[in-house]
Amino acid sequence: MSKRLFDFFFASLGLILLSPLFLLIAAWIRTDSVGPVFFRQERVGQFGKIFRIHKFRTMVTDAEKQGMQITVGNDVRITRPGSFLRRYKLDELPQLMDVVQGTMSLVGPRPEVPKYVKHYPDDIRDIVLSVKPGITDLASIDFKDENILLGKSSHPEETYIYEILPRKLNYCVQYVQNRSLLLDIKLILRTMYAII
Repeated sequence: MSKRLFDFFFASLGLILLSPLFLLIAAWIRTDSVGPVFFRQERVGQFGKIFRIHKFRTMVTDAEKQGMQITVGNDVRITRPGSFLRRYKLDELPQLMDVVQGTMSLVGPRPEVPKYVKHYPDDIRDIVLSVKPGITDLASIDFKDENILLGKSSHPEETYIYEILPRKLNYCVQYVQNRSLLLDIKLILRTMYAII
C-alpha cells in the first residue's frame, strides 16, 4: 500500500468515525466564545509550498495579533475549551481534512509557519521540505508539552528558535531518512499512547 493511499484511507475513515465528536467540539467552541470553529494558519508544506492548515480554534479571535505565533505556558489567549482540546491534542484532528486534500500526511515533519522556516539551515530545509508535513512525528511526541517548556523561559521565542527548533529538525531529518509505512504505524501508535 502506498503512503498516499494509506493516508487517504485512514484519514477518510477517521473523519467519518469522528464526525460526532467534531460536531460536539464545534458546538462547544461556538457557545464559549465569538469566532469561527476552525483556526486557519499559513504553514510551509512540501517543496516550500504554502498552505492553510486546519485546527479547532483554541484561542480568542485574532490571537496572533495579540502575541507570538507560539504558545507559551498558560497563555491568556487560550479559551476554556481550547485548554482541554490542546491538552488531549484534539485541536489537531481537523488536519485529517488536510490529509484527505493531499497537503499533509498522517505522519511527517510538523509544518511550521514561514517565520520560523526562515531559521532552517539550507541543507536541512531541503531535506525536511522534501516530504509532505504530517499531523504527528517524533518531535510531536517528544515535545508534546512544548508550551510548558516555553513558559519557563524568560525569552520564549529565542528559546524556541535556538534550542527547541534545532532538536525538532534533527528528528525531522531522522524521519525523512528512515521513513516507511511501518515507521508511520509505529509513530501513530506512539502518539496515541503519549496522549493517553
